[in-house]
Amino acid sequence: MNLVRNHRTRRAAMAGVALVTAAVLGTVGATTADAGTAAPQSQQIASSVLGGDYKITLTALRSPEDEYAASVRLQVFTHDTGTWKESDRVTVGDVDGWFWYPLTGSQAVCEFTTASTEPAPLTVSLLVTPSIGCSAPAHYVVKQGRVYAG
Repeated sequence: MNLVRNHRTRRAAMAGVALVTAAVLGTVGATTADAGTAAPQSQQIASSVLGGDYKITLTALRSPEDEYAASVRLQVFTHDTGTWKESDRVTVGDVDGWFWYPLTGSQAVCEFTTASTEPAPLTVSLLVTPSIGCSAPAHYVVKQGRVYAG
């Protein structure tokens, strides 16, 4: 009788361990899946408003594949019915072609110049690394809410 009771207790304990293991593995799997669908980390690094016509922002986007890499998104917004609405966006440089930490540091923007003219010239130069220095200036033109290489 004791042998049967010990066998049942052992079987119940093993079943409990299996359930806990399945629950933990299920939670880990859900966390990993959720992390893959989360929005990339981002930080606005510069912004300028050109009169009441355009708002231009530069945003660093951390790479989902490489924690040290980042992209830079340049967005143009037009003022419409009391709110700013995105009218265009481009990537400055290559996708994941920048380093996250220099881009999000205090000296990230070497040059960000705009003018309230139509078309509006725009120049961007960003810190590559402290030892390398700033990137070559990238020139753009904003015309009727759209961004063109300058």
